[in-house]
Amino acid sequence: MHDSEPQNEPRKQRFEVADVFHRYLDQYQAGHRLSAEQHKVVRHIKDCRTAALGGHVEACDSCSHTRIAYNSCRDRHCPKCQAMVKEQWLAARKAELLPCGYFHLVFTLPHSLNPLVLHNRKLCLGLIFSAANRTLQSFAADPRWRLHGQLGFIGVLHTWSQTLIDHFHLHCLIPGGALSRDSQRWIRARKNYLFRLESLATCFRNLYLAYLRTLFDKGELVLPANWDHRQFEAILAKAGKTKWIVYAKAPFSGPEQVLGYLARYTHRVAIANHRLRAIADGKVSFGYKDRKNGNAKRTMTIDAEEFIRRFLLHVLPKGFAKIRYYGFLSHTRKKSAISQIRRIIDPLMVAPEEKKESIRETMQRVTGIDITRCPQCGTGRIVVITRIPAAFYRDTS
Repeated sequence: MHDSEPQNEPRKQRFEVADVFHRYLDQYQAGHRLSAEQHKVVRHIKDCRTAALGGHVEACDSCSHTRIAYNSCRDRHCPKCQAMVKEQWLAARKAELLPCGYFHLVFTLPHSLNPLVLHNRKLCLGLIFSAANRTLQSFAADPRWRLHGQLGFIGVLHTWSQTLIDHFHLHCLIPGGALSRDSQRWIRARKNYLFRLESLATCFRNLYLAYLRTLFDKGELVLPANWDHRQFEAILAKAGKTKWIVYAKAPFSGPEQVLGYLARYTHRVAIANHRLRAIADGKVSFGYKDRKNGNAKRTMTIDAEEFIRRFLLHVLPKGFAKIRYYGFLSHTRKKSAISQIRRIIDPLMVAPEEKKESIRETMQRVTGIDITRCPQCGTGRIVVITRIPAAFYRDTS
């Protein structure tokens, strides 16, 4: 493995994660066992927008132009399939924005717990949400922190670092205030300060470790092969003495800044295709930001097998929700709570409406391209003339 400064030469070829799987997956599987979920994700990414998934033939109704469009896999881990899902999600969130500032906090697990998390993904990743929610709500309810009410927030889990190693952290987007217990008052937070970060980190650490202890005592945790009871106790003791990190990004002054920011975090996958620089001779090169050196742009080259291993580290358990909603933004409360908070903050405010967009409308808004207009003659309309069955695709997951 080696790092190097970015090259200024224009990229002559586009690479995809699917290319790595096509070239080196067999080699990787010779020495590694894939879980059922990892098998499914790999298959989806390899087959995405290929004949394996079927598709349709389109033709212009004015000229002779025809083209084949293959179906997407729609897997949440696929680098090709997040743009449309993201835009639809953002459209729904736009209708829920409040006329106030927003805070962005990040709760991070220490790397000493990584082996335990990797052996208990669903349980341990779920605990990050639980511990962060309980921490934030306890601070919001405590009069010492001025709010004395209930927070609402969106939590988005990320499991990776820029170099694809396991780095478990939760992004929390929080409206700048609390709804009183009787739901009749909106208590504004300070403009540039929500809670003391060191105190949040300590509370988060204690809660998370207490949750781990409870699971262990119930016999629900799977320990790594080289661990015994004493090793578990030693890791917990070490984590309890470690300074955990909760950090705050710059707060937003109003809701108009929030959507664009959300778009950068909610539907990310471990690595986007545009970050790949080269795939050759059993190696994969990709770009990353060096967080320790002012986000300087670097290029890292690693063995293809190691790249696959790192990518598959971030396949989430089946059914695991990586975006969750809490407090007055929870699914059971947000409809009535958002309307109430808007009435309190600004009785004359006209609430934004959620607009249902077609795929054509979304693509035109985002890219400026009308996908129904012929790219060759510029005047004809593209119509589907025949369907291509996914004859060789069988999803048995």
